[in-house]
Amino acid sequence: MNVHTQKISIAGPVGALEVALDAPTGTSRGVAVIAHPHPLFGGTLDNKVVQTMARAFTQAGWTAVRFNFRGVGASEGVYDEGRGEVEDMLAVVQHAAPTGELALAGFSFGAFVTSHVFARLLAKRPVAKLVLVGTAASRFAVAPIAEAAHEQTLVVHGELDDTVPLQAVLDWARPQLLPVTVVPGGGHFFHGQLPLLKSLVARHLR
Repeated sequence: MNVHTQKISIAGPVGALEVALDAPTGTSRGVAVIAHPHPLFGGTLDNKVVQTMARAFTQAGWTAVRFNFRGVGASEGVYDEGRGEVEDMLAVVQHAAPTGELALAGFSFGAFVTSHVFARLLAKRPVAKLVLVGTAASRFAVAPIAEAAHEQTLVVHGELDDTVPLQAVLDWARPQLLPVTVVPGGGHFFHGQLPLLKSLVARHLR
């Protein structure tokens, strides 16, 4: 991502997990753990949407932590349809942010995983910010977001997403009365609109 990115390896549930850390300038507000898209379709911690979110967090004063799910890059293990990936993300949270301010973010499959990690952590510790982008609601059972957490939650989706139709995300959000920010003309990967996505995340982090 940049010359200051620190790559480390941590112990995960089924072996080593590859982790990339980007620190902000000055004192860190907290740690943001960011999950990448589907491992079987080229998703890695270097995904452009994931990197865009990481930049938004670091520029807002957060330490951004990206990681590769099991079986991706230097992370050991094999794809586990989301179950093991939730455990992977929880392990990264425990390693990178055992205490202090925590934010969670994810893109596509990573947003689905992040929703379940958020649900698991809710009773144990506060999560200051939650960012879900291109949430894979048409392909996976995304966890509902507790009403008390709606104010700290940002859901962003492209109007013309042909990987996860906007309608699927609205169908997930509607029963919860959870707002969805729609990017007009946006596709799943926000080609040509990553600066806009970054600004939306940055605005949420103010």
